[in-house]
Amino acid sequence: MAFELPKLPYAYDALEPNIDARTMEIHYTKHHNGYTTKLNAAIEGTPLANKGIKEILANLDMANKAVRNNGGGFYNHSLFWEIMGPNAGGAATGELAAAINSAFGSFDSFKEKFSNAAGTVFGSGWAWLCVHKGGKVEICATPNQDNPLMPKVGCGGHPILGLDVWEHAYYLNYQNRRPDYITSFFNVINWSKVAEYYAANK
Repeated sequence: MAFELPKLPYAYDALEPNIDARTMEIHYTKHHNGYTTKLNAAIEGTPLANKGIKEILANLDMANKAVRNNGGGFYNHSLFWEIMGPNAGGAATGELAAAINSAFGSFDSFKEKFSNAAGTVFGSGWAWLCVHKGGKVEICATPNQDNPLMPKVGCGGHPILGLDVWEHAYYLNYQNRRPDYITSFFNVINWSKVAEYYAANK
């Protein structure tokens, strides 16, 4: 069964001024759509064709670049749209806030460490907040379209928050000012959705 491009949960301009409508439209209709189409082509007629995306990524042959790149791109962006939203931002609350405070000392310390992870990705990649079984959270980063569900990427757990730092995610609006884009990202994080993912995967 082929994967389908998930519906964007808000309008292209809903995250302005933090993420502009033109960037959102191109990112969703060209990049995410492209990963989806190429993933389907890569798995067609193979044993992967009837598996879910998490199962595909967890058992991935990392030498299979077509599935690695496009499966990662499909999954990563599907999460990315969900954990952002209009009238969002602020801070985590409840169990997730307690886990963040336990791991990093404070929410501000978490923001600093997450921003550093996103800011120091060389070239293209992602910064992640992941949860491990038992509820402990971890920050890590991966190159290209890799993610923590894949084997041997240097960080584990289940991703509950991800930030795309490929240039296509921000260059129209921010040019080379990745730190400004990272700062703006915190204004659109949908913490209630992140908390849902935390609760479901801890």
